[in-house]
Parts: sequence; C-alpha cells; structure tokens
Amino acid sequence: MRKNNIKTNSYNLAFLLVTGLILGLANSLHAQQDSQYTQYMYNTQTINPAYAGSRGLLSITPLYRNQWVGLDGAPETLNFSLNTPLGDSQRTGLGLSFIQDKIGPADESNITGDFSYSIPLDDNDVKLAFGLKAGVNLLNVDYSVLNIFDPSDELQQNNIDNRLKPVVGAGLFLHDNQSWYVGLSVPNFLETIHYDDTTVSNASERMAFYTTAGYVFDLNDNTKFKPAVLGKFVSGAPAAIDISANFLFNEKFTLGAAYRLDAAISGLAGFQISDSMLIGYAYDFGIQDLANYNSGSHEIFLRFDILTRRTKRLLTPRFF
Repeated sequence: MRKNNIKTNSYNLAFLLVTGLILGLANSLHAQQDSQYTQYMYNTQTINPAYAGSRGLLSITPLYRNQWVGLDGAPETLNFSLNTPLGDSQRTGLGLSFIQDKIGPADESNITGDFSYSIPLDDNDVKLAFGLKAGVNLLNVDYSVLNIFDPSDELQQNNIDNRLKPVVGAGLFLHDNQSWYVGLSVPNFLETIHYDDTTVSNASERMAFYTTAGYVFDLNDNTKFKPAVLGKFVSGAPAAIDISANFLFNEKFTLGAAYRLDAAISGLAGFQISDSMLIGYAYDFGIQDLANYNSGSHEIFLRFDILTRRTKRLLTPRFF
C-alpha cells in the first residue's frame, strides 16, 4: 500500500508541475509564428524532444506543408523526423529532425538531434520524460528574386549564404500509454540574429515556448474521440492557439476539424493503411483578409512504425 501511495503522489506531483508551468506561461507570454502544422498531434517531436521514443518503437514521419497556395513567396515546409526507444527498459529515446522552410527569398533549415529520458510514475503506464534538443540552423537569403524598389539599398547588396547558428532546446512530456499527454517545450533557447552584419537592420528570432495537451475518449468499441490543443508563446506577440478534435473509427479512419485562433479553420482526415503505416491530410481555410488572395493551405504526412527485435508486436495504433 505504501508503494502505491508513493507512485500516486509522484504522478500527482508531476502532473501538477507540468500543468502549472503551462498555465503560468500562458498568462505571461505571447506567441510568435514559426513553422506551423495543422496536424501537430502527429508531429510532436519537432517541437518537443521529450517525445522521442515515447511510442515504444521506431517511428519515421515525413510531412509536407504548402501554405497560402497561389500567393507568390508563400511558405513551404518540409519536415522529416524519426525517433526510437533504446534498451530493454525503453527509458531512453533518440531522435533526428530535419525542417526546411522556404518563404519568399529565404531558405531556412534546421537539423537537430533529440534525446529523452523517461521516469515511470505509475507501474510503467504513466511516464514523465525529459528531453534535450541540439543542432544547427542554416539560413540562405537570395535578394535577387525580389522586386527591389531601391537597388542601391545597402541591405539588398549582399545575399546571405549558409549562415550557421546553433540550436539548443529542451522539453517535458507527461503521458500514459494510450489515453492522454501534456507537454511543455522550448525548441531553441538561443536568440538567432540574422542580419547582424549590417548597420541598417536587424531581424531576430526570440525564444518560443510550446505547450501541448490531448486526451483520448473511448466513445464505444469502434469510436475514439481526441481533443487536443497547442499553444505557441513568445514575448511581444499575440498568442497562437490551435485547437483540434479528431474521431478515430474502427482503428482505421480519422476525421476531424481544427481552429487556429483568428487565423484558420481546418479539416483533417487520416487512414491507417496497415498496422505500421498511417497517412494524413489537412486543408486550412483562412479567416483573415489574406484569404482573399490565396486558395488555402495543404498539408500531408506519412508515419511509418517499424518493428524491431525488442518490439515483438505492434499494439493497437496509438492516437498520438
């Protein structure tokens, strides 16, 4: 009995810690738009290194997003991530992420490695994972593709070629095996200053905080319902909040909708092609004035779950 009380108290303490941090950050910070994803619930490793290895098997997820289709210079994002647990206890996780963003004349890439360590809190069903992220940011800007009003502008004279900056981040991820999760992360603690070689202008990327949460409800034997939320916070900008609701039917079909605060309404769909392969698609319809000048945003991803010697069988496909 004493042992069970200790585990319960540890779980309650961890849950209160993570939840308290999220509420505190939500009240004190504001958000900045970095790379954004409508299907963020399948893409957690990108923003939170503590997620690495949490699925209990090797997962590989490529994702492509084409934002504001029809608008010249609109963002395009390619994201590739993989992660796996290590060892028989599966307490340690490793991951690798690659993100490429193209926006107008800028081409920016992040290559990072992820490390996580999980502590069981409740007979191995509830775990608190700590994660670290490290890598590099690579930036290229080609001003020649722009229609420059003043060709003599000092800022436009020299392109930015292969500017390299370090990336260091961390995260917490509290979850059980099938039903719920709460996360808090900072993908990069380091402020990146892009135009520091001129005296004309500076553009910097400030430290951003991310919060995530989701819960899976079993409505009946064939239907699951999962609401989820993601918040992006940074000082000096309005909060960016994404809210989604997905239904999973017969462990095969996923249908849902999402709302990005004051920005877009989205439709989501997914299909479990096999026990080891999931495909998903999302379409965003903008609700800002910019929507009058583009035909929306498209996003598609694949997820491959690969069995290893330590993974004897694939459990019921997890909803996150």
